[in-house]
Amino acid sequence: MSLFTILQQMGVICILTSIGFYLHKKGVVDGLTSKKISAIVVDVCNPALILSSILSGNLTATHEDLLVAAGLGAAFYALLILLGFIIPRILCIPPDKRRFYNLMTVYTNTGFLGIPVAKAVLPPNAILYVIVINVFYSLLFYTHGLTILGRGNKAGENAGETSGGDHQKNGLWSTLRSVLNPGTIMAILSLLVFWFGITLPPILANTIEYVGGATVFLSMMLLGVSIARSNFAASLRDARIWGYVALRMLLVPVGIVYLMRALHFDSTATLAMCLMASVPVGNLPMIQAEKIGEDTKILSSAIAVTTVLSIATITVFMALFS
Repeated sequence: MSLFTILQQMGVICILTSIGFYLHKKGVVDGLTSKKISAIVVDVCNPALILSSILSGNLTATHEDLLVAAGLGAAFYALLILLGFIIPRILCIPPDKRRFYNLMTVYTNTGFLGIPVAKAVLPPNAILYVIVINVFYSLLFYTHGLTILGRGNKAGENAGETSGGDHQKNGLWSTLRSVLNPGTIMAILSLLVFWFGITLPPILANTIEYVGGATVFLSMMLLGVSIARSNFAASLRDARIWGYVALRMLLVPVGIVYLMRALHFDSTATLAMCLMASVPVGNLPMIQAEKIGEDTKILSSAIAVTTVLSIATITVFMALFS
């Protein structure tokens, strides 16, 4: 993809984000409206975009490519989980705050931002890698991620309310329901559709395409709303967040690209993994932290700074490595 095309596509994303910023400042999209639209994007539009990308007929990927994507996804998250323990220590984060930087390192915005950006700037076959990454994300966040956040400790405080067996059963059922969310289900369904070459009736395929087509605008608009609602100026004064940006958003994507090139992976896989490593801190860790009464100042500041910066860094990386 040419530099002009990439700049043009990222320019569109910037304009859509600016629309969200403007709508919030004018009072058209408030916090409650943003929350409801977010639910529509996450549970309806994003899953439809994933499936419509598979049904489009533009993919020339093979079964072997899907297996490679699965291997890369496993390696990608194994690396991030390791870095989740290393980066907070390099940045000299106080022990009681390290878990937040751990979550920031591992669980970035691969779905809400990653899927529409991949659709806009990457070759069609890249969507396989993006889908696989998001399946791993869901499987890991509701297991590893909640463990890091300290959900197990809170559960332990309430263990006296129920018997051990009932508590364990309820915890397992809650985790299973969280993992099997619409995004994960649709991602797995999309991979099955690709693997078995399933075709849907035109009425269903067209409906899915129309619903998925709303994803890019709605998600970018909400991104602008999120920036407008954040205390961005104050977040910029946090030196540790800048250290995180240098390590996680700059060095990690560049390192992944050069490693994959050294191992002779094709350019589509390399670009897809670079994009997945470049997206900003995700909202889900903050949402879960709020649910259990944690202080979310670090997470909200990191989301604001990395989201704004990612528009520039993603543009640069896609231009340099295409």
